Amino acid sequence: MAGRIMLLLLCLSLFPIPLQAELNDARHAVIQELFPSATVIEDKLEDFPVYPVYQLQQLLGYAYESTDLSRLQGFAGKPIRMMIGLDTKGRFTGVKVLDHHEPVFLHGLGEEPMFEFVDQYEGRSLREQIIVQSSNSSRSGKTSEGDVVYFDGVSKATVSVLIINDTVLSSGLKVARQKLEAFAQAAPTRARPDFFEPLDWNRLIERGFIGRATVPVESVEEKLGRPLSDYPADLNPADNEPFAELFFAYMNSPMVGRNLLGDDGYRRFMERLGENERVMLVGSRGVFPHVSPDFTPGSSPDRIGLVQNNLAVEMRDLNWLDQSLPLVAEGMPEFEAANLFRIGGNAGFNPGAESHLKLHIELARNHLISDSATFDLPVSFNEQLFETVEIAAPAESTREPVWVGLWKERWWQIALLVASLTVLTIVFAKQKTFSRHPKLLHRFRWGFLFFTLFFIGFYAQGQLSVVNIYTLLLAIWDGFSLDVFLLDPVIFILWTYTLITLFIWGRGLFCGWLCPFGALQEMAAWLGEKLRFRQIKVPEHWHRRLILLKYPILLGLVGTAFYSLTLAEQLAEIEPFKTSITLVFWRYWPFVAYAVGLLVIGMFIHKFYCRYLCPLGAGLAVLGRFRLFSWLERIDRCGSPCQHCKNECGINAIRKDGRIDYDECIQCLECVVILRDENQCVDSIIRNRQEQKQRAQILATDAAGA
Repeated sequence: MAGRIMLLLLCLSLFPIPLQAELNDARHAVIQELFPSATVIEDKLEDFPVYPVYQLQQLLGYAYESTDLSRLQGFAGKPIRMMIGLDTKGRFTGVKVLDHHEPVFLHGLGEEPMFEFVDQYEGRSLREQIIVQSSNSSRSGKTSEGDVVYFDGVSKATVSVLIINDTVLSSGLKVARQKLEAFAQAAPTRARPDFFEPLDWNRLIERGFIGRATVPVESVEEKLGRPLSDYPADLNPADNEPFAELFFAYMNSPMVGRNLLGDDGYRRFMERLGENERVMLVGSRGVFPHVSPDFTPGSSPDRIGLVQNNLAVEMRDLNWLDQSLPLVAEGMPEFEAANLFRIGGNAGFNPGAESHLKLHIELARNHLISDSATFDLPVSFNEQLFETVEIAAPAESTREPVWVGLWKERWWQIALLVASLTVLTIVFAKQKTFSRHPKLLHRFRWGFLFFTLFFIGFYAQGQLSVVNIYTLLLAIWDGFSLDVFLLDPVIFILWTYTLITLFIWGRGLFCGWLCPFGALQEMAAWLGEKLRFRQIKVPEHWHRRLILLKYPILLGLVGTAFYSLTLAEQLAEIEPFKTSITLVFWRYWPFVAYAVGLLVIGMFIHKFYCRYLCPLGAGLAVLGRFRLFSWLERIDRCGSPCQHCKNECGINAIRKDGRIDYDECIQCLECVVILRDENQCVDSIIRNRQEQKQRAQILATDAAGA
């Protein structure tokens, strides 16, 4: 059976995928929307895939399809195809989504939230640093006179909007650097690895290896238009002291890093850095440091920004400066604040070229009115620190992948998930020991099911789906890249763990312990029993036929994915996971009625959906055939004459002859508990009675002999 299914899957994978025909008129109309005043839209250039757009003889900018310049895959394994307009000043004239396969937008939230998200790019510049916030964040829009723009994200679709943002920015930068003179790059440089001599703090500044900038009180008052005494906060520095004094240093350089951190500290610092990561130290003194008192370590600063080549450069705090990595340079002043910032992002960073720090000052006169001013602070270092790189690496290879930031942001979710999976693995590995304590095991199981439903499911959105199988097969077809699977760390970890344990214990570890909808079904079944609903036992001959239904469902879905991914995603609604777990039943009523209906049926027929309809369970069962162990212990009396385990198995995964049907078993461990319980296991009861009879006979014989 498994061999036939795998052969059929292989055959389906050879079906050709229909290509989408080009619609020149439709494309022209979309570009016209991006440039309403355009009178001429030229054909795509042969040397670079952009459409020049003119108003009479004046160049307005360029339109381009994102997939011509960026092939970053979306959540479903296919790129999100967009038409993007960029004017001659590096500003986006708009973004239009042409085609996508993001499940949460197509068959969940609807496409309107996606369109609203991309509408935020209109009028924004490549000179600005765009940060996607969660949808419930209070920080949105552009900081006053600053270069940081906060976009509203989309709840339940964080990965998709981050992919869109990365695609828009990376493709826009390629066009700007290729076609816009103002964004042309200087010759790339890097730190000289062999340039070092011991220097104290003052010598480093004197020789230009560390930069320094001051913002005097007079300049601040002039830009604000009023004296600092007009503000309730105490902002007057001591005599002859500046309002703010900033120091900045390129830490990758051995001349700088070794002198500031010491030899051992610099070695550990470089070991922690990624291959293409660049780090700048920013320290400040005065009444207005470069980060606010409520600055969150590990985030982007709100008071300063870095600009190079007319582009905003991403800055993100590393939160590394502590007792294990202190600054040790002799003569170094005491800072109000000091941070190591990872710099670069989509725009990249050329350490040997000039750049600017923008210090944004915002002071409140009262709770309603604030004044603001921005200062450009030149950043340049002694050219002795750097050497020219002959060939510049592509932007994709020098910037941090999207998934890296996602893993960092969700570090505590990852840690909690890994810890829980470790505990679960120990319980399964030691199941014979734990099964001797049925109450403890029972409480652990229900506690873990609640953890699976509320943390893994509702909070971390870790519901695996047959759509993930589409993603894998289509990624293999189009050119496999691990990056698309790393975009959701919780899903990636769960899939990795599930695939490993499939070959050890079979499908049941996921289906019985880690599936949020499976946990919800068990809770519905428990509620049905408490409400004294009549529990329906499906007759054995019907049960054996019905459990086969999920296999043709799986084959139909996978085959359809290679013909039409859109249709396959629509058919995947046979899974109620998106409605119940991803969207928490907040959806168009037929989908909610279907999901709730399955749960209601499950109150009468234990885990009805899992047993008969689940295509994901079918796929896992096929792979589970290759497990290494049939580890649920059986003994001679199991099935003949004892049927106790079979009668107690809610999912009916034990055959009449006592064998475990591992394709159906959810490994709840109840049969293991029964087998270890001398008061439940018929074999133990019979053996105990036989032993009692033997002891009685011995005692009777001894008494007669006496």
